[in-house]
Amino acid sequence: MLRKQRKLTLEALAGEQLTKGMLSLIENNKANPSMESLSYIAERLGIEVSKLLEEVNPQELRDLLKTVEKLFTVEVDELKDEYKQILELVEPYVEKLSQGYEAARLLEIYSRALYYEKKDGWQELLNKAGAIYDQMNIIRRLAAVGMFRSMVKFTEHDYESALDILLKERSEIEERSVFIDSLTRLDFDYLEAVLHYAVGDADEAIRVMNAGIEFSKENQVFYRIDHLYRLATFHAMMNEDLESMEYYERKLLLYGEFADDKEVMFFTIFAKVHYLTSYKKEYKAAMELIDAHYEEHNLSNWHTPYSYMEKGKVLYGLGKFEEALSCFGKIVIADYIHHPFDLSIFYEKDAYAALCYLELGDKAEAHRSIEIAVDNISSMPRTPYKDFIMKTYESIRK
Repeated sequence: MLRKQRKLTLEALAGEQLTKGMLSLIENNKANPSMESLSYIAERLGIEVSKLLEEVNPQELRDLLKTVEKLFTVEVDELKDEYKQILELVEPYVEKLSQGYEAARLLEIYSRALYYEKKDGWQELLNKAGAIYDQMNIIRRLAAVGMFRSMVKFTEHDYESALDILLKERSEIEERSVFIDSLTRLDFDYLEAVLHYAVGDADEAIRVMNAGIEFSKENQVFYRIDHLYRLATFHAMMNEDLESMEYYERKLLLYGEFADDKEVMFFTIFAKVHYLTSYKKEYKAAMELIDAHYEEHNLSNWHTPYSYMEKGKVLYGLGKFEEALSCFGKIVIADYIHHPFDLSIFYEKDAYAALCYLELGDKAEAHRSIEIAVDNISSMPRTPYKDFIMKTYESIRK
């Protein structure tokens, strides 16, 4: 690196005491120079020999981290081979990453990339990153490492273990730290509420969710507030608490307009449509909302399965059974959807498909579809969606 910075060829740096071939071997870590040769190289580069004895140049790590951070923050639906690039860039440095923020962060990102690429060894390197953060008392990153451990179990649908890990990580950090920054506190509140819901403990989920919302308002810190309001909206909907649902929808609209957040704005429309289809069975009103608003939001891939689900339910309700089946057939549950509530919404598609087949006189397909829905929903906590599937099962099996 230093040779190239100084625009020196191998031959120019080798001079009279080294051969071009030997210098190339040294640069590519295929030969170890003697101290005499190392001193000679350092002198010709105009640096102290100690500079060449450092395991990793700090500036080199900083530059590497900038590149890796950019690759790591690519949006999920835009990912191509970013994780593979990260592995290729960081792998030569892994054994040398032992201290400092840059080393810890590179280890953290590298370990996550290993996990996403389904490669072994990520746990050990993530623990090493956590140990460095702990040593440096970088609480936010230490918390992020703990949350990632929890989310790994979450993606495996081991919700009890995910919650246990998160509560343990949170407790340890709160016990050792006098001050926890607001963003970390809100991350913990949001994820804890999500996981309490996932294991079916709605009361504790509501307590943590409301605590996060109050903390956000009191401290005028609006990080995660849209996620908390979405969670609150969904909880109110499942309990058919229309007043609370409308309150949180208004809050989301205000936030979405202020932040110019199209995702939030779309959620408020989706929530209205979903309430009309799944809870009120007012399919005509739902179709009017879909026709009026869905196209203007230029739905991304993230929205597409939700959109097909809602439109399929509407078409079923309007008696357009073949068109409804076409919509349900296009639904692919994305790899990043893991919460029982989201999964339960999508598992309903096979129950609705069964009802469509029944209306079309195909009892065999109706039985096959409802069996799929029951198999999928069986391990999920009780929700209105699970109730609907089981009720449909009973009616079809009669």
